[in-house]
Amino acid sequence: MYDITIIGSGVSSIFLAYTLLNTNQKILIIEKGKKLEDRICSDKHQICDCIECDRYFGFAGLGKSEGKFNYSSDFGGELEQKVGRESLQKLMEEVDNILCLYGGSAVSKYSTVNERLARKAEESNLKMLTTEVRHLGTNLSTKIFQRMYSELASKIDIFFEVDVQQVKKENNVFTLNTNKGVFDSKNLVFATGRSGTEWLKNQCSNLGVKQGRTRLDLGIRVEMHEQQLRSILQETFETKLSFEHEGVISTTYCMNPKGRIIRKFQEGLVMPDGQNFREKEAGTTNLNFTLFTPKYFPSLKEANTYANEVIGKINNGTDRIVVQRLGDLLNNESTTKVKMINNCIQPTLAAESGNLTSEIPQFYLQILKGFLNQLEKFIGETIDEDTLLYGMDGKFYSPMIETNRNFETSIEGLYVIGDCSGVTHSLSQAAASGIYLGNILSECFN
Repeated sequence: MYDITIIGSGVSSIFLAYTLLNTNQKILIIEKGKKLEDRICSDKHQICDCIECDRYFGFAGLGKSEGKFNYSSDFGGELEQKVGRESLQKLMEEVDNILCLYGGSAVSKYSTVNERLARKAEESNLKMLTTEVRHLGTNLSTKIFQRMYSELASKIDIFFEVDVQQVKKENNVFTLNTNKGVFDSKNLVFATGRSGTEWLKNQCSNLGVKQGRTRLDLGIRVEMHEQQLRSILQETFETKLSFEHEGVISTTYCMNPKGRIIRKFQEGLVMPDGQNFREKEAGTTNLNFTLFTPKYFPSLKEANTYANEVIGKINNGTDRIVVQRLGDLLNNESTTKVKMINNCIQPTLAAESGNLTSEIPQFYLQILKGFLNQLEKFIGETIDEDTLLYGMDGKFYSPMIETNRNFETSIEGLYVIGDCSGVTHSLSQAAASGIYLGNILSECFN
C-alpha cells in the first residue's frame, strides 16, 4: 500500500515527488514510457505516433526538450487564478532554485523586461509580454533531470513501461490494474502531461470526473533575417509580442535568433518547430518564431478534428510542410523552386514551396499580415519580402479538469496537476503546480 501514487513522470510529477521526499511517506511513480537514458526516437518515422514516441513519453516528459523555463504568468496558463499571483511567483522562484541545485546555473537567467521597448510596442498597437527565462537547452536539461532521477530513485519507487489499464476507488483506497500487476494507494495524482490526454479522458469518464473546454493554438511559423529584429533582441534576447485582431489575441511563440526550423511530430501531425542555435555547433543568420492564435472547442475531440482538418490536409499523409515567400503571399502568387533558389533568405527546413492561401484558413493569414504590418512600425523598417512563412504549427492543450484550489477533483484523494489538468501551459507552471501540491500533501502528513 502506497501513501501517494503519481501516474506520469513529467516535470510536474518530478517536482511533486521532490517536494515530498522528506515526508517519510511511501511514494510511487508509475510511467508508461522509458527511463531518461532510454528515450531515443528513431528518425525512421515518417510521422511519429505520440502514443509510443519517446520524444513525448518517459521520465521528464517534455522537460527533455529545449528546457525553456519562462517564469511568468503572462505567457499562458491558468495557474495564477488557481494559487494567486504572489504565491505563483514564489513557486517559480523555488522551481528555479531546484533547477540550479542540479546544474541549471550553468546557463544565466535573463530578463525580457524593457520599459522603452514596451512603450514603443504599444505605440505600434502591439503588447510586449515580459518574463525571466532560464533556457537550459536539450543537453543541459537532460543532465539536470537525470540527476534528479538519481535522487528520487534512491528514496521512492519508480516503475517504467507500466500501462495503467483501470483505476478504481473502493473503501478509500485507489486500486490500479496495470500490465505489471496491481497497485493500491491512499492518494492518487494524475500527472500525465499533454501526451496522456486520451488516457486521462477515459479515466475521468470512468471515475465521473468532469472535463471542460479545450484550447488549440494554430499559427504560421516565420523565418526572417535575424538582423531585422536585432534592434530589439539585443536588449531582451527574446521578445514575446501579442497582437489583437477582431477581438482575438495572437502571440509570438518560441522565438529563436540564429536558430533553425525542424519538423515536430505530435498528435499524428507534422509541423514546423523552432530549434535554438545552442542545439547546433553553429548558428544561422535567420530568426524564426510562430504567431499562434487560440481557438476554443467544447471538447478535446472537436479540437483534434479541427487540427487534423487544417494541418492534416497540409501533411497529406506524409511529412509535408508548405513554405511561401512573404512577397508571394502579398502578391497572391505561388512560391516556386526557382524563386526559392534565388531567395536571399534560405530555408533551414526542407519544405515544399507553394501557396499558403490554398492551404490554410484565411483567418490565420489575415492575422499574420496585420501583425507583420504592426511589427514593421515597431522595428522601423519594412520586413524583407524574402521572409519565409511555413504552414502550419500547432500547440495542443488538455481539456480543463474540474478541481478545487488544491488540484483535488470531486473524488477525495484524487488530484490532477501539470499540463494534463488544463491549468498549466508551460514547463515552469507545470513544475510549480507540482511543488504547490507537494506542500499541501506535506502538511496533510505532518
